[in-house]
Amino acid sequence: MVLFSSASDCVYTSCYCEENVWHLCDSVRQNHPAVLDNCYCIFISNRDRTVPLWEQKASNAEDGVVLWDYHVIFIHCDGNECLVYDLDSRLDFPCNILTYIEKGILSCDHLKPQYKRLFRVIPAPLYLKTFASDRTHMLDKDKKWMKPPPSYPCIKTEASTNNIDDFINMDFTVGVGEVMNSTQFCEKFLKRSRT
Repeated sequence: MVLFSSASDCVYTSCYCEENVWHLCDSVRQNHPAVLDNCYCIFISNRDRTVPLWEQKASNAEDGVVLWDYHVIFIHCDGNECLVYDLDSRLDFPCNILTYIEKGILSCDHLKPQYKRLFRVIPAPLYLKTFASDRTHMLDKDKKWMKPPPSYPCIKTEASTNNIDDFINMDFTVGVGEVMNSTQFCEKFLKRSRT
C-alpha cells in the first residue's frame, strides 16, 4: 500500500525534516488510521551530529552525499514490504527499504568513527504524541533564521513546546523510541520486508 503517491502532495519545508515527517504521520492518522501502527519515524544522527547520507537533493555532488547534523525519514511497513518516504531524497518516493539502504544510507563499514550513524526508531503514534519544536534550533547566534521556517504554527504537545534535542540525541537513556546501530536498523526493517 502506497500512502503518498507523490512528494508534491505532502507538506514540505526544506531543512525541517522532523516537521515534514510529523505531517506525514498526521496525514496517515487522518486518512489511513488503520495503518498508523505500522509506521515509524526515524531520526538519524550521532554524538557528533555528523552523519553522511547519499542521494540527497541538497547535494551538488554526483553521488548526492550530504553531511547532515541529523535527518528524519518516514517508514511504512505493509505485509512483506517496507517503504521509505524521504522528501529530501533523489531516490524514488516512496523507495523500497533495501534500495534506500543500499543507495541512500550505504554501509557504515568504510566510515570513520565520527561519521557512524545511529537510528532512533519511533512508532508513528508515539511521535505524534510526544514531538514538539519551537524551531529555535534553526536560529543562528544573532537570532536570525538559518533557513526560512514553515508558515504553519509550531508543533507542540500538552507536555512540551520544544523537545527536539531529545529526539536528535542518540543516547538510549534519553527520549522516546529505540536507538539502534546500522546493523540493528537494517535487521529490523529488512527482516520485516522479507517475512
